[in-house]
Amino acid sequence: MVRGAGRYVAVVSARRRSVAALLALVLGFGGLGVASASAPAPGPPGARGIGDAYFPLDGNGGIDVLSYDIHDRYGFGQGRLSGWTRLRLRATATVSSFSLDFLLPVRRVLVDGHRVGFRQRPHELVVGRALTEGETVDVRVRYAGRPGGRAYAGERNWLAGPTEVVAMNQPHMAPWWFPANDHPADKATVRISITVPTRYAVVANGRQVRRTERAGDGRGWATTTWRADEPMAPYLAFFAAGRFRVARGGHADTPWLIAVSRGLSPAQQQRSMALLRRTPAIVSWLEGELGDYPFSTVGGVTTSLPVGFALENQTRPTYPYLGDGPGAVPTVVHELAHQWFGDSVALRRWSDIWLNEGAATFFEWRWAEATTGASGADRLRASYDAIAADDPFWTGRVADPCPRGVGCVNQIFASFVYERGAMTFQALRNRIGEAAFSTVLRRWVAERAGGHGTTAEFEALAAEVSGADLGAFFDAWVHTGSKPADTAANGLAG
Repeated sequence: MVRGAGRYVAVVSARRRSVAALLALVLGFGGLGVASASAPAPGPPGARGIGDAYFPLDGNGGIDVLSYDIHDRYGFGQGRLSGWTRLRLRATATVSSFSLDFLLPVRRVLVDGHRVGFRQRPHELVVGRALTEGETVDVRVRYAGRPGGRAYAGERNWLAGPTEVVAMNQPHMAPWWFPANDHPADKATVRISITVPTRYAVVANGRQVRRTERAGDGRGWATTTWRADEPMAPYLAFFAAGRFRVARGGHADTPWLIAVSRGLSPAQQQRSMALLRRTPAIVSWLEGELGDYPFSTVGGVTTSLPVGFALENQTRPTYPYLGDGPGAVPTVVHELAHQWFGDSVALRRWSDIWLNEGAATFFEWRWAEATTGASGADRLRASYDAIAADDPFWTGRVADPCPRGVGCVNQIFASFVYERGAMTFQALRNRIGEAAFSTVLRRWVAERAGGHGTTAEFEALAAEVSGADLGAFFDAWVHTGSKPADTAANGLAG
């Protein structure tokens, strides 16, 4: 959840500029040049979406973003965000123009240092620069606006108060604060520089590499830069700015950083710090289940803003105030499990989200089993028995929760995706046995580390490792909108 012959040259350059200007008028990109003098002959425009049926305008065709370098300044008083982002991208097709997902008003676009034409549609920035397949370019976009007033796909995702802002949400967040190829299928490295008044801290993904203050009287501005070492899906990039208590440390070879909002009461801050300090130990336990932690740093952030959910931002999940009730530690387990299932191994299409949420929920069950002795098999049986066959819980298809493509933001986060997803993992564990199940999980996250996975690929791996024909098993659990039969073949009896 991502760059002696002088007269003859002058005449040729003038002709090229004329062609570029004419092309700009034809394509509707204003009076700005569409391409540099060396631009290739244009092909068709890049597709307006990456090809995901659930969100047809998410992502863009014809490009692969390699890196984002984000430079944003945020003013709390007016809720105004301004700045620029440099994208390094490679063309995956020959196109006459390409798009980026972005909501704020754009002021200027440069490609390889040359100003180019652009236009904005709802949610999209269309850049009037032709690309040749395999070409790599630098794209710099300058913008300014108020993200709090922007919406897309029924979502108003900007989360800010008078002294705190957190850019976190799923499945969309990037277009509110930086232009992106906004789909998990396109991962990229991310560097984030955020400028806010000096009295505020900034926390983001990865490691802090710099903080520069201008004017030391408390009324100036400070720029804090964070860099993530490993590529990530755009929705996983985040920043939090405000008054935070910050703690750092190291565990084994992995540095950690946690932050808790000072907008919480002192007692709430203390409880939140104590909870987040459990992060390294939980990661160590998950390593025992899944293998090495996939990133170079870890941590967490607790916000005082009314977010209402936790999110697995890569390397640094973000939480609302969780207190110290029975759900607090399982929530941290869930988001840290996502560092393997969802962050390192990302989904390729949103229909596969059960692999993320089902696995993370299953590891809540495993944590309870490891710490309290509450059997995962018993929990599966209790959940199965408690929900009648005619309950709507069983009517959705886990591996395709939004088949009509309507209301997908709600459907992909429906409770059955989480709970039936976890039940599927536990039922598979029952069906193929502990050793084979452990091998499936470990191979899945090791072989696809830093990449993507699909339902079909997971099914194939489980069948390969177990040597069993699991087609009917997965049909019953994730491809059918009905309650699985109570059989040993479905991991429920015997």
